[in-house]
Amino acid sequence: MTKKIIVKIPELLKRHGISLRELSRLSDVRHAALSELSNGKRENINFSHIEKIADALSISDIREIIDLVEVTD
Repeated sequence: MTKKIIVKIPELLKRHGISLRELSRLSDVRHAALSELSNGKRENINFSHIEKIADALSISDIREIIDLVEVTD
């Protein structure tokens, strides 16, 4: 089985009661980049973006932001 990293942006937005645009403003990460991460359309994850999201939302555990899941081929 293959593993895939999932960026849990939809869950973060819901938990913090903010929009994607607001997260973009708070984290200083482009809205388009956050949208691609949120929709799983980004092949590579920029970990500076993950750090900025963590800082913006006062998250200290990376597992709140990303998850590793098994994907069946």
